[in-house]
Parts: sequence; C-alpha cells; structure tokens
Amino acid sequence: MPGKLRSLSGEDVVRILARFGFQLISQRGSHAKLRRIASGGHKQTLHLPLHSELRRGTLHAIYQQALMYIPDADLRPHFFTD
Repeated sequence: MPGKLRSLSGEDVVRILARFGFQLISQRGSHAKLRRIASGGHKQTLHLPLHSELRRGTLHAIYQQALMYIPDADLRPHFFTD
C-alpha cells in the first residue's frame, strides 16, 4: 500500500531530482526546466513550478513525469511517506 504524498516545494523537488543527475538549465518566472543527459546522449527533460508548496495534483504529475526516467523504487521514498 503506497504511503501519503509528502508536502514539497518546487525547490525540494529540484534538490531531489538533482540526486538523480538532473540540472537546472533554465528558469522563466516561477517555472524551471531540468535536464540530464542519459546514456547514448539522449536528453531527458522535466518541467516544474518553483512554488513554495506544490499542490498534490501538481506534485503527483511531476512524480509521474519523472517515472519516465527514474525507477519507481528509487523515486518513491522521496515523494511518499512510509
């Protein structure tokens, strides 16, 4: 049974994704673009708002987007409580 989604800010999510190799490449207003280069030279890009507290739906959408590049078992502990 999955835990409860944590309350995170945009900056928290940037720090979490940085652990997986993503770097902030641009920011426009309160939105950030993060990117990492995967094996084979493929660019993996994520977009997220840098709000002080992300809404649950927004945070869940970011989580789902990140799952395209990061395994669930590695990412889940950062986004969900036990």
